[in-house]
Amino acid sequence: MMLYDLLIAPFADFGFMRRALVASLALSVGGSAIGVFLILRRMSLMGDALAHSLLPGAALGFLLGGLSLPAMSLGGFLAGVATALVSGVIARFSSMREDASFAAAYLTAMALGVLIVSLRGSAVDLMNILFGAILAVDEAALVLVVSTATLTLVGLAAIYRPLVVECFNPGFLAAMGIRGSVYHYLFLSLAVLNMVAGFQALGTLMALGLILLPAVASSFWAREVWSMTLVAAPMAFASALIGLLVSFHVGLPSGPVIVLFASLFFLGSLLLGSRASVRARLSHPVHLRG
Repeated sequence: MMLYDLLIAPFADFGFMRRALVASLALSVGGSAIGVFLILRRMSLMGDALAHSLLPGAALGFLLGGLSLPAMSLGGFLAGVATALVSGVIARFSSMREDASFAAAYLTAMALGVLIVSLRGSAVDLMNILFGAILAVDEAALVLVVSTATLTLVGLAAIYRPLVVECFNPGFLAAMGIRGSVYHYLFLSLAVLNMVAGFQALGTLMALGLILLPAVASSFWAREVWSMTLVAAPMAFASALIGLLVSFHVGLPSGPVIVLFASLFFLGSLLLGSRASVRARLSHPVHLRG
């Protein structure tokens, strides 16, 4: 009975816990695939910049429509896509690298978003946007998260081959007369869409943690794109499941607890993983490898 009360009763007795669990599952499935590609494309910090760039759009949606899911989601998506496009244009037509242009854009967007919220909202409104509240996910937000996960999987399946080639050998696509930038921006659009769905539940500061940390952890266990995704998704969902239970029983905020458990999966993978981990390097020293 004690085990039932600890693990099952919170989801059986409370609808908000069930909605949070389904939202976590959808975020884990869609976000893990995005996270793996962000890692392979060495865009982890750019992903952070994209997540922060949602803030002014979400804040403007909040300013115009209050806590309206369509207004904040559309505003966040447009702001994220605009940041990606502007950063790409700056990098293409100047000597600035794309990561530097992303950093400049996200810092500007972050300051602008906080300013917009302060015009009408309060510190509580700003905290809700920044850190989210997965236990407050309603049916409309749940539909958004599940739809985003479905669209992500379908979209990545459609562009999988050229996207993988563009990750490792962009010159090959150019030689074939294929514009890799098209797939690059399609992928960025899917990434922004997942961050929009994630910030509705975890906030702009926490959403990327559930997307990136399991993906990084999976790199210590698998090497192919598909296998990394298959490892990352269960890690992300387990982090969310354990985090929800701990936050429910202990009374801690859910988003940070979920991300901290994802960090524990990363730390465990770093120490014990089968590939390039501390354990693997100690058991097979580099100078003894043939």
